[in-house]
Amino acid sequence: MTLRVLDEQAARAAAALCEAIVPGSSRVGPVVYVDAMLARMPSEPRQAALQAIGALAPAVADGTLAQHERTPGFAMVRALAIEAYYSDFVAPGSPGPGAWAEIDFQPPRAADLERDWSWLGITG
Repeated sequence: MTLRVLDEQAARAAAALCEAIVPGSSRVGPVVYVDAMLARMPSEPRQAALQAIGALAPAVADGTLAQHERTPGFAMVRALAIEAYYSDFVAPGSPGPGAWAEIDFQPPRAADLERDWSWLGITG
């Protein structure tokens, strides 16, 4: 799938951050969701998110991400990572399952829902 905002390096960084913040989330392709959300953001918050992803990426690699947990950049990236996973998103071509199956979230009618992510520009 072609990303609209994240370049290759930023996509790798965002993927590593999502996995570090929400372990196991990589199987749903959260970077596709994050990229789609970034594409819909106004320029200023999008740039702040991209800067946060770039600034936090080295902390994943060197194991110091926890030292950033009280920063605004971490809060923004954490919100994106959590939403990408717990919204029950599964990117086209990703193996899944989504979070709802993993946490056994099956309220009435939820099992019958057909997830439509076209509002984010994600098809497939």
